[in-house]
Amino acid sequence: MKASLITILRDSKTNLVDFRRATHKLASILAAEAAAHLGYEQVQVQTPLASAKGVKYQSRLILAPVLRSGLALLPSFLQFFDDALVGMIGAQRDEVTAIAHGYYCKLPAIHPKDDVIILDPMIATGGSGVMTLKAVRDAGAAEERIIFASVIAAPEGLASLKKEFPKVCVITAQIDERLNDRKYILPGLGDFGDRFFGTCSPIPPD
Repeated sequence: MKASLITILRDSKTNLVDFRRATHKLASILAAEAAAHLGYEQVQVQTPLASAKGVKYQSRLILAPVLRSGLALLPSFLQFFDDALVGMIGAQRDEVTAIAHGYYCKLPAIHPKDDVIILDPMIATGGSGVMTLKAVRDAGAAEERIIFASVIAAPEGLASLKKEFPKVCVITAQIDERLNDRKYILPGLGDFGDRFFGTCSPIPPD
């Protein structure tokens, strides 16, 4: 399923509606995978017929989408975690230097026992990811309680995240080949935010 959805996202001929539909489906899969890494505690519940063992989340959860493309993943994650708090982090890459710059950060108070899931569809150089992780850590999060969820990642970006934050759990649907000389992911899927929000130039008809 992930491979099929990634194929739709990669295809330059995929229209806006299909791109968004594939994104929401893939985000739901990523949310389910992220849930497996959260802390649980054993509970006992009473069914209509008998007592049964079960589990519930141990800690408070905070979702932190990276503006703007991270917003594309947020609705699906909120369907899974409907009581999660939501923070926002703005990061923008300089297209000349490929260096990320932060321009906005609004996070709830974070306790070291809270779980935090960062949402960012693309991990290219890892610059914006490292910046985001530092912001979340500085807000009070424990490194080992942070999950970084992405759609596509370059090996260089993953290495950068792991070097700076070795205890962070990274979940990605696809690890691509490499970065090109302009620091874009290959084969990639283009600019995720532009394609999801419809701000890219339309592809001329054949």
